[in-house]
Amino acid sequence: MTDLPARRLLLVHAHPDDESINNGATMARYAADGALVTLVTCTLGEEGEVIVPGLAHLAADQEDRLGTHRIGELAEAMRELGVTDHRFLGGPGRFRDSGMMGLEQNDREGAFWHADVDEAAPYLVEVVREVRPQVLVTYDPNGGYGHPDHIQAHRVAMRAAELAADPAYRPELGAAHAIDKIYWNRVPRSVAEEGFARLRAAGTDFPGVADIDDIPGVVADAEITAALDGAPYGRQKAAAMRAHATQIAVDGPFFALSNDLGQPIFVAEYYQLVHGTSGAPTGERESDLFAGTAGSQTGSHAGPRAGADT
Repeated sequence: MTDLPARRLLLVHAHPDDESINNGATMARYAADGALVTLVTCTLGEEGEVIVPGLAHLAADQEDRLGTHRIGELAEAMRELGVTDHRFLGGPGRFRDSGMMGLEQNDREGAFWHADVDEAAPYLVEVVREVRPQVLVTYDPNGGYGHPDHIQAHRVAMRAAELAADPAYRPELGAAHAIDKIYWNRVPRSVAEEGFARLRAAGTDFPGVADIDDIPGVVADAEITAALDGAPYGRQKAAAMRAHATQIAVDGPFFALSNDLGQPIFVAEYYQLVHGTSGAPTGERESDLFAGTAGSQTGSHAGPRAGADT
């Protein structure tokens, strides 16, 4: 790319829909502000359960055409968020959805979990060197909740960030680039508890309520270093989630996956800085992921008090 915008955000996710659930408001906010928002999705989500009866024939154990369908769902979700740069790692279908941990799909040839990290990472190195992001967002080492593709996405993202910064590593993939800040997706426990209390009080059409400990990325509040107010982009986030219709059912401010258990939609989105320097004063959370980088428009941004510094 030439004439890159001043601020550039890269997000690495495992399957279509992960980005909208975790970062939909963040992506919409920065896209609206003129930043380059680049999404790299590592698989097509071929092993997902289909919640729309009329599309059940697409499932992996039937016609096995769900992945192709989900390419279209992701494109629609990105239109809702205003994101124009979305890609699949190595191209669509390079790596296949590995299914849940412990299934035979984990070790099938071509499954993302089965891939060698150093064979998958160069595809992302090329993207990093092309778009030259100041900020990278991905999962923690457990992938948020232990899904093999989420864990692998973390490994590939972190390895690619390391390799992309090394001038000696495969110069044919572009000039070396060091990412200033790396964040992991998080949800503070107090926010999760409030959201579930709100869900139970309101009631929904879903037959049950999810277990808070099954929600990816829930951690003690003290681990949160950045909090982004996504309220102005809540409608866009919900619309992007609805676009993933084979996977997500949205009911007002709540949603459910294939287990039909209700969860709150978190409009505010939270992160833990794991690489780089916080742009917030000591003891405070960042309210801008670019704070303190060359792409920051207003310098340090103070947010709600944090329990710990990075």
